[in-house]
Amino acid sequence: MTSQEFIDCIVEFSEFGSSTHLEPFEWEVDGKKGTTMKATNEYWTSRQRQAHSLHEISYRACYKPQLPRFFIDRLSNPGDAVYDPFMGRGTTQLEAFLLGRKPLGNDINPLSKVLLSPRLSPPSIADVEQRLDEIDLSKSKENNSELLAFYHADTLKEIIALKEYFLKRERQGKLDSVDAWIRMVAINRLSGHSPGFFSVYTLPPNQAVSVKRQLKINETREQIPEYKDIRPRIIKKSKSLLKDWNGARLNEFTHDLTSQLTNSNAESNSEIESSSAQLVVTSPPFLDVVNYQADNWLRCWFIGIDSSKINISQFKKIADWESTMTAVLQDLQRIVKPNGYIAFEVGEVRNGTVLLEENVIQCGVQAGLEPVIILINAQEFTKTANAWGVDNKTKGTNTNRIVVFRNT
Repeated sequence: MTSQEFIDCIVEFSEFGSSTHLEPFEWEVDGKKGTTMKATNEYWTSRQRQAHSLHEISYRACYKPQLPRFFIDRLSNPGDAVYDPFMGRGTTQLEAFLLGRKPLGNDINPLSKVLLSPRLSPPSIADVEQRLDEIDLSKSKENNSELLAFYHADTLKEIIALKEYFLKRERQGKLDSVDAWIRMVAINRLSGHSPGFFSVYTLPPNQAVSVKRQLKINETREQIPEYKDIRPRIIKKSKSLLKDWNGARLNEFTHDLTSQLTNSNAESNSEIESSSAQLVVTSPPFLDVVNYQADNWLRCWFIGIDSSKINISQFKKIADWESTMTAVLQDLQRIVKPNGYIAFEVGEVRNGTVLLEENVIQCGVQAGLEPVIILINAQEFTKTANAWGVDNKTKGTNTNRIVVFRNT
């Protein structure tokens, strides 16, 4: 699809009963002037079909699978490579894979690969059940009494035994796809607010509160962690994730869908070849809106990593954010094929006073990219956001705002 064909598609879009509102945005970067249209409509919605069950892994600030699907469907073809330099839980890569595209992904946090890779090669439930029966959860060495704020002592013993099993298998080079799947599911059962999680009641499962905060929650709710058997919870979540999966359906694709997932700096990822991707769909850190280090401390502990030592970018000054995003877009300009596209999702932050898409336009032009259009997809916050006291135009982003660039 050419740039003009894509613009026409956006302008004429009315799938959910509303028409596109257009507003020109005039920009000037280093003496170069241009006008890029902002197109506002409902382009994907919660009323749309449910996403594939393999996506149901919680992660802070992740976007809906319908967002990358919108661009993958229109700006790539089966067999093309689709890249995300800030992959998080891997929404873009998994959706690309399910649509017959080759997944390329990167994240500075090793947790991301641990969360995504098993879902690109899922095992059978029978294999999961058999492996869980083989693992001895009765013995553990680590003593981490602070975590008793979240878990019954016997539950914590099982969690640590499972953690130590995976770390040993990894050191020995024996960690296989079934182990990786069980580890991924266990990570996503560590803490949450329903009986399906290993923990006592805590806040939503896409991040972990501090031990001090959990002790306060326990005191306020007058709760004491009860024993939770981790095996049946892993099996139940595995069945839920796999309910839509049918590996045989991939036989309809004749292309190489082997993934490449890296753990590098998004500003300069030499592991991803030049001109290797047709499309990028990504969402970078939004200034200081989300603290990914603090959110993922418990998950990183489970895989043997200190999250405080991961060099995850946190920006307070817009100038610093712009400088980093310009460098990221310069590397994407190298990675994306000529006439390929970049869909760069941001949001309005700081009570709606900062519209980051306008900053992104400047970064992209400096990186040598051609702005095509800005999509603004209105959305309501999820129950998870509301549970944290986040409301529209207060503490988070009120819309998906995507700048689409073409690589000339």
